[in-house]
Amino acid sequence: MRILRLADRDSEPSDPNTFTGNAQLTRMTGLSADPKIHAYRVEFEPAARTAWHTHSGPQILIVINGCCRLQRHGKPLTEIIAGDVVCIEPRERHWHGAGPDSPMTHVAINIDSTTTWLEKVTETEYVGAFR
Repeated sequence: MRILRLADRDSEPSDPNTFTGNAQLTRMTGLSADPKIHAYRVEFEPAARTAWHTHSGPQILIVINGCCRLQRHGKPLTEIIAGDVVCIEPRERHWHGAGPDSPMTHVAINIDSTTTWLEKVTETEYVGAFR
């Protein structure tokens, strides 16, 4: 059993090249002995979001606070709320972030995966019609 106390860990600001708006990332290094599993807590300020990106392996997102906007390329924008979980398939082009009026926090678990960052999400894409 491994216990990580995230309050004892330093957070780092999101990279402005791969995020729009402000977010804080806390790496959960050492959570698993398996080097193929990487976990992060990401705290998004209102309207903050990732750029479009893909992962070479699956990514699991667990929303722990707020409402998460996310979109798979070519599909309508959707929202999930605290307690919801989504599995993003390998090579699935997508983005995720907070809604416009409130912060959002999720835990991201990447399994045997590297991230390929693409272009930033446009304002039109961010406010797109919900499904």
